[in-house]
Amino acid sequence: MTSVVQSAPLSLESQIDKKKDKKLKKQSAVDSLTNTEETSNRKQKKHKSSSYSPEMNASNNDFELKTKDKKKEKEKKKRKAVELGNDDGSERSETSSELVEPVIPRAKKEKLMMERSSDEEDAKIVEEENPNAVSNFRISKLLRDELKSKGIKSLFPIQAMTFDTILDGSDLVGRARTGQGKTLAFVLPILESLVNGRTKALRKTGYGKAPSVLVLLPTRELATQVLADFEVYGGVLGLTSCCLYGGAPYRSQEIKLKRGVDIVVGTPGRLKDHMERGNINLGSLQFRVLDEADEMLRMGFVEDVELILGKVEDVSKVQTLLFSATLPDWVKQIASRFLKPDKKTVDLVSDQKMKASTNVRHIVIPCSSLARVQLIPDIIRCYSSGGRTIIFTETKDSASEFAGLLPGARALHGDIQQSQREVTLSGFRSGKFMTLVATNVAARGLDINDVQLIIQCEPPRDVEAYIHRSGRTGRAGNKGVAVMLFDPRRSNVSKIERESGVKFEHLSAPQPADVAKTAGVEAAETIAQISDSVIPAFKPAAEEMLKNSGLSALELLAKALAKAAGYTDIKKRSLLSCMENYVTVLLEAGRPIYTPSFAYNVLRRFLPEEKVEAVKGLTLTADGKGAVFDVAANDLASYLAGQENAADVSIEVLEELPSLQERDPSRGGRFGGGGSRGGFYGRGGSSGSGSRFSGGCGGRTDGYSGRRNDRFSNGFKGRRGRGNNR
Repeated sequence: MTSVVQSAPLSLESQIDKKKDKKLKKQSAVDSLTNTEETSNRKQKKHKSSSYSPEMNASNNDFELKTKDKKKEKEKKKRKAVELGNDDGSERSETSSELVEPVIPRAKKEKLMMERSSDEEDAKIVEEENPNAVSNFRISKLLRDELKSKGIKSLFPIQAMTFDTILDGSDLVGRARTGQGKTLAFVLPILESLVNGRTKALRKTGYGKAPSVLVLLPTRELATQVLADFEVYGGVLGLTSCCLYGGAPYRSQEIKLKRGVDIVVGTPGRLKDHMERGNINLGSLQFRVLDEADEMLRMGFVEDVELILGKVEDVSKVQTLLFSATLPDWVKQIASRFLKPDKKTVDLVSDQKMKASTNVRHIVIPCSSLARVQLIPDIIRCYSSGGRTIIFTETKDSASEFAGLLPGARALHGDIQQSQREVTLSGFRSGKFMTLVATNVAARGLDINDVQLIIQCEPPRDVEAYIHRSGRTGRAGNKGVAVMLFDPRRSNVSKIERESGVKFEHLSAPQPADVAKTAGVEAAETIAQISDSVIPAFKPAAEEMLKNSGLSALELLAKALAKAAGYTDIKKRSLLSCMENYVTVLLEAGRPIYTPSFAYNVLRRFLPEEKVEAVKGLTLTADGKGAVFDVAANDLASYLAGQENAADVSIEVLEELPSLQERDPSRGGRFGGGGSRGGFYGRGGSSGSGSRFSGGCGGRTDGYSGRRNDRFSNGFKGRRGRGNNR
């Protein structure tokens, strides 16, 4: 029994062991087969490249480790990108932005898409609400894209009001104030008509094609400017242009005409020459444009313009556009003679007198001719805001002289060769230099970006010239400053103010101390940029100076700033004439002062003759109660002390110039050459002839009378003077 009981379990264990042995044998067989295959593979690889076999296991392990590391690094960067995407306003790291695309959560992405869609809808609504938006006009995509690249999203009023009229084929007379975009008013619709409109089929093509468009302008500068617009916008449409003007070689212009162009822009004189030489055929014209027609009249192009316009025999086959700031009789006659009877008129000025731009701040400053060169650099520093400046002079010689005296300035006038004028304008536009000194050659039509300041060295001969000069700034909706210098004894700025529709700010010249403050700020900014590494080298000298100078650290720093700004001292400047080292004072005598002669008599009551003769630029105040004049700064004390010896007389140093009497144009010079002795224009003051007060000191010796004191115009004993107009 016992043996039987023991044998059963042994038999079960034996079975289990047998099964295990069987499994082990199978596993051993598999392992053996595997090892055999691996050995065979290793042998094959060894046969191919024995160099790999010794390090195969190590290299495999290294490869696996590197692969795992790269996977971990990628997962880490993805997690970082997700975190950055969830964090508004945060910046991606350089590595993550280059290697992986940021993963933005769906909620965040949907929010961004909604915001972007909302912004686009808002922009579209704003565009639709603006009736002058470019998208509201029949402008092709190529032109729209080019306008957009120039930052033009909407048309100016003159452009919007004339676009459809021109595109539909009507003749037009357009009138708008200067700087309101008259050039694009005809460029855009003409280009659209030639490429996509009614004249597309009529436009000539191929080599030697006759022009379809002719644009006439009064000056070379205007012609090249209009050509630039046609080249920019017409170029994207595949249209060609050329410019014909005097002062340039004929040959290059002839070659362009022979090859054929779509658009010809030019001045009347040179265009007439090419017509006489047979270089240009106007038989295929679809458009002819007269821009600045009133200026062509003023410059004497009447006969040339009429000849050129008359070359088109059938007016009904050509569309004529006339643009002008004003409409004198000759311009009206041209419109009646060469435009169709059903022509349209767009007039943004109406019957009002032409007014100066309201985007410009208009300033007048009293100044003698001798002080202009000293004053103008300070005006530029105070009012140009770092932008471009154009200075207008009345003569070519003055323009060249100022350009030579002002640092970094260039001249532009009719005596300069055309090639040099083009180089000058190009440099001014590109910012190579920031100050241009010009005659009226630059007063009309030149559209140069960022002209912040206009300076007129003296009032122009007519109001219209002032309007066009000041219109070189404040263009295309920008702001600008126009400063006009004047001598109150010679000029009447009230007429310009009245007829141009501006309100002048009567200001005194910038004082050197004020200019120095501005220069000090600039110097401080420059010093702040200097590296701290220089401090140890200069610190001993600074400590020595602080110890021995007797000045505080603040005072020494102020002197250092002055030196850095180029100042070694600060001079005084007259408020009246702007002459340096002069001071302006006000004389009052307890009763009205109606004439300069009376003022000089008052001075003689308490001053020696040489002091009276030393008075400069005496001018009466507008209220008739006093007179202002300049005295040398180092001689001021003697004038202030002398007043104590005269009853009811006061002399006061002015901090601000009062309103002054101006020249009376109806009398040919209110003060004439008499009372203003010792003036800055030589003995006798202003040079106006036919003046009411012609010479001498005038008045009775006591200086007082119950009548108006202008009855005494010569001599010391009440003798009546012999005025030039008597």
